[in-house]
Amino acid sequence: MKMRHRHKVIRRMKRLVWFYRSSSVSLFTLGLIVLLAGQGFRINLTPSEPLGLWRIVRPDRPILVGDMVFICPPDTAAMREARARGYLRFGLCAGWVAPLIKTVVAASGQVIEIHDDVRINGRLLPYSRVARTDGQGREMEWYDGGVVPPGTVFLYSEFPASFDSRYFGPLPMDGILGLAREVWTYAP
Repeated sequence: MKMRHRHKVIRRMKRLVWFYRSSSVSLFTLGLIVLLAGQGFRINLTPSEPLGLWRIVRPDRPILVGDMVFICPPDTAAMREARARGYLRFGLCAGWVAPLIKTVVAASGQVIEIHDDVRINGRLLPYSRVARTDGQGREMEWYDGGVVPPGTVFLYSEFPASFDSRYFGPLPMDGILGLAREVWTYAP
């Protein structure tokens, strides 16, 4: 009888030790994430850009074509639909979405044409084929194209399945959090 009780006590102790260790690791990890987020660090888990640790850097100049940026998309019906479909991750931007990491490929006044691929001022944007359906076979809506309005930017990622301005159009520049800088990344 004493042996059985002793085994129960040992099992309970092992469970408690496991619980305390896993709780400690979880709290440490959460604290580290909060600390890093406060310093502008973000973890990218989407395949649109290399996976890993990035940093938001406040620019000391205006945002230019060719800059890779972190941007909060506006809380629009299209973005809510994108979130519902799983194209956007959970985050702290409006609509509870994570900021996007994209490259600015066109700015105010430039002309966007979208057919099977994207053309900016008549020049083909490399690797810009537009998907007709998403990974689950659902029809994708395309941006109609046109002149990029003042105060907005057209965003892009070379990753074929990237959800970018090909589908939602230009985004307001006031959503830009800063330049995106790789810290420790891995491109699968």
